[in-house]
Amino acid sequence: EVQLAESGGGLVQFGGSLRLSCEASGLNIETHDMVWVRQGPGKGAEWVSSIDSSGRRAFYADSVKGRFTISRDNAKNTLYLQMNSLTPDDTAVYICSALGLGGAWGQGTQVNVSS
Repeated sequence: EVQLAESGGGLVQFGGSLRLSCEASGLNIETHDMVWVRQGPGKGAEWVSSIDSSGRRAFYADSVKGRFTISRDNAKNTLYLQMNSLTPDDTAVYICSALGLGGAWGQGTQVNVSS
């Protein structure tokens, strides 16, 4: 069974940091570009960041640029999102996805940032 399992979410204060993980099973992420998206309360889905299959190229939404860092460890079959300087606007469910043929979506992990 193909599965992406996010973890690392939680409650953090304004200005704090969290590191999200997305561990894949039944799927080799080495062959996939990967993305993080988020959905805040009462909002639509928002693309956050992408990384190519090699890990050499990363892209960020303007809203997180300079604060978030996407990375991947293909040997561990895991995607990461380091989030720093968090604000209440970052409160959302964060979901990872492996793009392309044979890809998958995770269920998400909740991040709550208090003011």
